[in-house]
Amino acid sequence: MNKPVLMETSARHVHVSREHLDILFGEGYELTRKKDLSQPGQYACEERVAVVGPKGSFAAVSILGPVRPATQVEISATDARSIGVVAPVRESGDTAGSGACKLVGPKGEVELAEGVIVAKRHIHATPEDGEKYGIKDKEIVSVKVESNGRSLVFGDVVVRLNPNFSLAMHIDTDEANAAGCTPGMMGEIC
Repeated sequence: MNKPVLMETSARHVHVSREHLDILFGEGYELTRKKDLSQPGQYACEERVAVVGPKGSFAAVSILGPVRPATQVEISATDARSIGVVAPVRESGDTAGSGACKLVGPKGEVELAEGVIVAKRHIHATPEDGEKYGIKDKEIVSVKVESNGRSLVFGDVVVRLNPNFSLAMHIDTDEANAAGCTPGMMGEIC
């Protein structure tokens, strides 16, 4: 492989703001780190919340830390349909006009007027990785995945360069299942 990239599946999760964390878990509550994620400074938390839509809910959705400026819910397209939420495909942080839902924690509830998205597939990479692979920030690339009976090429993959990133491609559970991805699987930027 000339331009290998680790394939990582990003399951449904929530990023919370300080304001919403206080409502959901109590004033001044601090998230409890459960395990570090592949991207430096990011971690899965012990805390979970219910994500509620008009047709159903998910009872125990993981919160990822640290606290963010705005609350965001990332689910797959299948998840969105199953709970009756409209969730556009967007880059993380691009939540204006996105889907609505309710979050329920042990101390309170938050009605989100927007903030629910299906995360656009993307590659995290450092500027050095970008130089080595000949890719630029915000460039759209394709990534080929070879698997047993489910090989495919992901198009419309946005490149995100940042010195604090670790080289990996993030796809949601629908995409991982479609390609037969397993932990540790590599793709190739083409």
